[in-house]
Amino acid sequence: MLNGEQIGSLIYLALLGTAIAGWLMASNRRNIGKLTQYAAIWIFIFLGAIVAVGLVTDIRNDLAPRQSVMMEGTRIEVPQAADGHFYLVLGVNGTPVRFVVDTGASDVVLNRSDAERAGLDLDSLIFSGRASTANGIVETSPVRVDALELGGIVDTGVRVVVNGAEMRASLLGMSYLRRFDRIEIADGRLLLER
Repeated sequence: MLNGEQIGSLIYLALLGTAIAGWLMASNRRNIGKLTQYAAIWIFIFLGAIVAVGLVTDIRNDLAPRQSVMMEGTRIEVPQAADGHFYLVLGVNGTPVRFVVDTGASDVVLNRSDAERAGLDLDSLIFSGRASTANGIVETSPVRVDALELGGIVDTGVRVVVNGAEMRASLLGMSYLRRFDRIEIADGRLLLER
């Protein structure tokens, strides 16, 4: 579905194309046959480009596996994403949050937008903690979430921290990963078992 900005761009391009086509027809009235031939060639080139882009997208989706989680009882397998990371979507207080699995992070770290979506009141948080990151020292606020859910596995009263600095993605650190009996990374897959 197109949004307002895309519709406006489409209308603009249609008007621009109509103006150019009108100018070409007016300036080449005597050579309408040749003009029609050129127009047909450009239309085929344009349609060919659209088909090529669609095929490239389809081929890329077939060759690169989509991110998915396979659960068998308490066994979770996650394929490695194209960027080399592993991603898991967990329910935080019932809200789906996409996490980067980070074995170098001590805690489950929510960025500010994910924390707010999960129902945490950012104005009431006290950023009294400190964490050392690749970008330097950041302020953190420890909180407890009512529920952290991965597939059918639900943990209640889980301690997480909210990062006071800007952060692109929330991190699933060792405080949560330690809850699993087995953590293994092999053959481009992350395996978690409980």
